[in-house]
Amino acid sequence: MPYSPYTSYLRQTGTNHEFASRDGYEAPGVERIEDLKILITAARSPLPRLLAHSLEAAGHEVRLTDRADLSPLRRFVPSDLDHTAATNELVRGMDAIIHPGDVDPGASVSEQLDYQMRCTYNLLWAAVEESVPRFIYLSSLILLDGYHPAYAVTERWKTTPTTDAPALCYHLGEIVCREFAREGRIRVTVLRLGEITSPSNTDPSTSALYEDDAAQAVDKALTCEHSGWLDIHHVQSAVPGARFLVGQPWWSADDFPPVSLGYTPSQRD
Repeated sequence: MPYSPYTSYLRQTGTNHEFASRDGYEAPGVERIEDLKILITAARSPLPRLLAHSLEAAGHEVRLTDRADLSPLRRFVPSDLDHTAATNELVRGMDAIIHPGDVDPGASVSEQLDYQMRCTYNLLWAAVEESVPRFIYLSSLILLDGYHPAYAVTERWKTTPTTDAPALCYHLGEIVCREFAREGRIRVTVLRLGEITSPSNTDPSTSALYEDDAAQAVDKALTCEHSGWLDIHHVQSAVPGARFLVGQPWWSADDFPPVSLGYTPSQRD
């Protein structure tokens, strides 16, 4: 199975998280700013379901979608993400879309590339047509693996994609997001996530990202200030020898003021 943060997490836990009902439950310590309607794609993967669970617990209304039929999931709507009215209907009324860039490891490379380019384009096109204000693309820090581990790599550094399918797919997905962000008709945020890691992992990698930190970063991205063009933020946990800097101010161009995601990794014993 090709590497991605999500398939790595699935291998570690051996679980298949269901999008369980949380009716009447409020996450402790969460100040509800606004109840948002949120669409999350790639529902077949563990992370989107974990995010759905966390966001619904915070009081948001979450809809899941995937090209596969996962009908037993609550609030699930299947979609091929084609350039059709059905995709417009899928995103209509949403306050935000969360689009993970991981690919189906069971699909062919051509199918994986098609999803990241054509389907991401279709999703963004529909979002713009339906006036969805915010789009969050979940990319990966593997796009910076080409640099020496001793370098202090930030969001301003150029990515080093390879021809490895997962890395290439993340790279192409970011390019599609960038072109839509140029038009200024939708706020696009790219979160480059570390390797999603189980809380029970006692020997995390230097780019590990625990699931609660991932949920915190996505929650921040839903309401954080936007620079006016494309915002990129690196997200990993506070682990020994952490490879990537987080919490750096981001500015998309010299004439835009810097903004911050507001993400702070949880401190662990």
